[in-house]
Amino acid sequence: MTQERDEVRGGGRVTDGDGVLDGCRVPVVLAPMAGGPSTPELCAGVSEAGGLGFLAAGYLTAADLAARIDATRRLTDRPFGVNVFVPGSPGDAAAVAAYARRLEPEATRLGVGVGQARVDDDDWTATLDLLAGDPVPVVSFTFGCPAPEDVARLRDAGSEVWVTVTSAAEARLAQGSGADALVVQGAEAGGHRGGFTDADDATGLLALLQLVRVVSSLPMIAAGAIMTGAALAGVLAAGARAGALGTAFLRCPEAGTVDLHRQALARGDERSTRLTRAFTGRLARGLENRFLLEHSAHAPSAYPEVHFLTAPLRAAARAAGDAEAVNLWAGQAHPLGTELPAGEVVARVAAEARAAVEAVARLLV
Repeated sequence: MTQERDEVRGGGRVTDGDGVLDGCRVPVVLAPMAGGPSTPELCAGVSEAGGLGFLAAGYLTAADLAARIDATRRLTDRPFGVNVFVPGSPGDAAAVAAYARRLEPEATRLGVGVGQARVDDDDWTATLDLLAGDPVPVVSFTFGCPAPEDVARLRDAGSEVWVTVTSAAEARLAQGSGADALVVQGAEAGGHRGGFTDADDATGLLALLQLVRVVSSLPMIAAGAIMTGAALAGVLAAGARAGALGTAFLRCPEAGTVDLHRQALARGDERSTRLTRAFTGRLARGLENRFLLEHSAHAPSAYPEVHFLTAPLRAAARAAGDAEAVNLWAGQAHPLGTELPAGEVVARVAAEARAAVEAVARLLV
């Protein structure tokens, strides 16, 4: 008999031996997308369709996050999760200052000043207090591995704890911290690299799933350019328990994606993607544009200092309709995105995955 933990609001009950994903009809997870696209409506839409929705806590105060959690609970009684950024170490101050000087002509062109670089922990302590005091079914972490005592606190409150990893070495550390599952992020993924360090090396998703499985028996949630049911079936066959889709939901009506970003994605394969630190000081995959191409080679590894340097520039560019000076996060398979509602995306991907599995089975007879 499994021993049941405390019931958590927002749907679902975590038990030892019966994970949250086992209560989902479809092995589709909404990748948390901080900075705008993440909304209660998008989160609830994915959960209502049988997947597992996620809210992004990145860039929010604990009070703002609490309001979004409450809004999501009003929209669905299905399970959902919250993703939290783990605070990192400050970057090199001299390199940050040099990059700020480089950005001055950009700021002048946009009619604003360069932002003030600073270190910020995204209200870390208050956010953990919130999630421990009013738990959700899943709490996932990006940019690092939480301390074992933080993992234990959240698990004791009734939440599953997932940790984003980008290497087998990180998977070992996450398992040692007491994590319940691993979000295995491949090089193809859009947005920020979610690993423990801002390293330049990046392994493709299928290779990474195989490498992580050798060192860890924890459930794996695969992330990286999964846009179709065929891709979902592929990562499930490679050992993943579910697939995490982000770019696939960016153009959904429920997403908070800004119009410039939607329009760039709608143009399909006109732009390639590339990893860059130019906008935030941490490697992230986005559509190529002028700002990315001109500044990537000079941007230091310094998150969130560079994020705050460029924030006024990005805001001014969005207001001016200038897609060449804003971050346009996207995974490598972005041309396959649609404008369907979130629930329809989940249903389509699930149906395609079933068909793909049947097709493969016929080949193996």
